[in-house]
Amino acid sequence: MNILTLRKKFLSPSLSLSYDKPIHITRGEGQYLYDVDGKRYLDAVNNIQHVGHCHPKIVEAAHEQNELLNVNTRYLDEKIIHYAQSLTEKLPDGLDVCFFTNSGSESNDLAIRIARSISNSKETIVLDSAYHGHLSSLIDLSPYKHNSKGGSGPPDFVHTVPLPDPFRGVYRGDNCSIDYINEVKKIIKIIKNKGNQLSAFFVEALMGCGGQIILPDGFLKESFKLVHEAGGICIADEVQIGFGRVGSNYWGFETCDVLPDIVTLGKSMGNGHPLSALVTTKEIAEKFNNGMEYFNSFGGNPVSCAIGQAVLDVIDNEELQKNARLVGDYLIKKLIALQSDYEFIGEVRGWGLFLGIEMINDVESLKPDKNAAKTIANEMKNSGVLISVDGPDHNVLKIKPPIIFNYENADELVFNFRSVLDKYYYA
Repeated sequence: MNILTLRKKFLSPSLSLSYDKPIHITRGEGQYLYDVDGKRYLDAVNNIQHVGHCHPKIVEAAHEQNELLNVNTRYLDEKIIHYAQSLTEKLPDGLDVCFFTNSGSESNDLAIRIARSISNSKETIVLDSAYHGHLSSLIDLSPYKHNSKGGSGPPDFVHTVPLPDPFRGVYRGDNCSIDYINEVKKIIKIIKNKGNQLSAFFVEALMGCGGQIILPDGFLKESFKLVHEAGGICIADEVQIGFGRVGSNYWGFETCDVLPDIVTLGKSMGNGHPLSALVTTKEIAEKFNNGMEYFNSFGGNPVSCAIGQAVLDVIDNEELQKNARLVGDYLIKKLIALQSDYEFIGEVRGWGLFLGIEMINDVESLKPDKNAAKTIANEMKNSGVLISVDGPDHNVLKIKPPIIFNYENADELVFNFRSVLDKYYYA
């Protein structure tokens, strides 16, 4: 049997494969992946391998610590303390206390558990089309999932703000922020009128699965203020956007000039190793310390922490936040220039190496073109460049490569993108 037949036999059909004709990847190095036949692919989509596939410093850190010790957090160990200190030094003052987990979903689930424990309430505000994880508690908070195929909608304690999309949302344009802020006000009023307490506002400062959305200016800052005034907790989900990816800042929420009460981290912090975290204030951590122990068998183990520290060191030593800013700025300018030649590129948006290209099939109505997006992603793969498709209408091309992506890589991506567009629109 071939590998695809065996996968279908032994793995769940709920597990999807990328591209119409899946690729069998056998090796990764830096920003490149190689298939079973040795074909090289430029990886412009795997944000999990944040500092590049199989980075030698990460591999070395994992190997050395695996040879020495791997144990749970019920024993004293210097690795977790050193890493927690290094991690919190990257965050604003006040975000001082770490909880370590194994996935972004675990971190987000813990964030909700903390907020509910402190507020004694489940009333939560989320953004439409948001995705916060695969656990049952997070499917409840993820309109991207519970409003899509197979979903059953939100529970009554989850309140959804319309997707704050200045390009194609229910409110549009440069001055749409106030309209989305008013939606937050309406929700808070509804919760209050029912005699309930707001628990949390759960949000990505730049939305990933929502379509690489850049929130309108002022929306998040004013929304945080409203939530705090109502006694709620503001949770920033940095699982897809943290650790220098946005270039201008180390964290996505910093682009919106806000200070969350809880920050959740994942994906990129272990460069592919299952390592995630939640960071909060001492005050919140003390309130959560109600007698029920928080324990995670593998969260914060020495191997994970050694890897996490190595990732931080590589980002600093190789100046990868700066690289994300410079190369990201270069790439988005090239893509915007390309947009002028193809009217069905509705919008190019992003920060650093977190970019989205929205495909439309009507310049007046801005009707989404998911068929174009799907075809382009598949043709890009055939040309040797990996991107993906996302957004509520599956019409947004996602570009979120390892942050070692360079100018030559950006040129290769744009060259192939133009070739594919010419083939799709003018063949």
